[in-house]
Amino acid sequence: MSEQPVAVVTGANSGIGRATAVQLAREGMRVFATVRSASKAEKLLAMAAAAGVTVELAELDVADDESVQQGFAQILAAAGRVDHLVNSAGVGGNAVAEECPSELYNSVFNINVTGAVRCSQQVLPGMRERRAGTIVNITSVAGRIAALAQSPYVASKWALEGVSEGMAQELAPFDVRVAIVEPGVTKSAIFAKNIDVPNSTGAYDAHYRNMFQFYAAGYLSATDPFEVAKVIHHSIVTDEPELRYAVSWAGPEMAALHDRIDHADWLELGRIDDLDAYMTCFEEIFGVDIHTPG
Repeated sequence: MSEQPVAVVTGANSGIGRATAVQLAREGMRVFATVRSASKAEKLLAMAAAAGVTVELAELDVADDESVQQGFAQILAAAGRVDHLVNSAGVGGNAVAEECPSELYNSVFNINVTGAVRCSQQVLPGMRERRAGTIVNITSVAGRIAALAQSPYVASKWALEGVSEGMAQELAPFDVRVAIVEPGVTKSAIFAKNIDVPNSTGAYDAHYRNMFQFYAAGYLSATDPFEVAKVIHHSIVTDEPELRYAVSWAGPEMAALHDRIDHADWLELGRIDDLDAYMTCFEEIFGVDIHTPG
């Protein structure tokens, strides 16, 4: 059996997943990049070719049990094992809790949480048997801080944090590591895909506006996804592993403050109607400037 490490990266058609697939291949791993449709993987393959590396495509939909089982069966048949799994596939979800349809919660959870579990279940038996392997779960700074007006997304990322913490304990006796990577704002197609809000009551105009202001500021300073990919690679190969890695614009600052934010300050941030006052208060609490030019 080849000693070349075998890595699977889900959600590899864009953003962090695509960059991670290419980066791990650069680092000498045999990489299987999962995509829902191989016919739409032109950018991934072009990026890999430009980097002088090869990634192998595996079609699967993390939201579907049978698709995941079939996809990983093909990967295991081709490679014999999976040493490292990066659960990068994910979707956004904008809504305040009052306005969020139950089907949106279910859909976001099915991809962001259950999808990661589905994929992990396919590789863990082999990792346990070999007493080696790494599961890297990509959560978000919104997995530590309840990002405004993104209730389904926040709930899913908090849930994945909890699943990941539990997995880290469960797998420790088998020498299988779990790492949680918490990006802030990273350059990705998710910006273009994540612009809808229900706003069915009209009562939360300021909440949605303030949420989009954060991302407007983040978009101007968004971190290159390869920076996240390098952190993911480090989390796999380091001899001094940590459970959590915060990265990208606003990520480390906000994640570090979660347990130190005064309850009254948190509630006050939600009460502010005026955008300028909101941006000033946000910077005072988090140390992150979300003003934009003009």
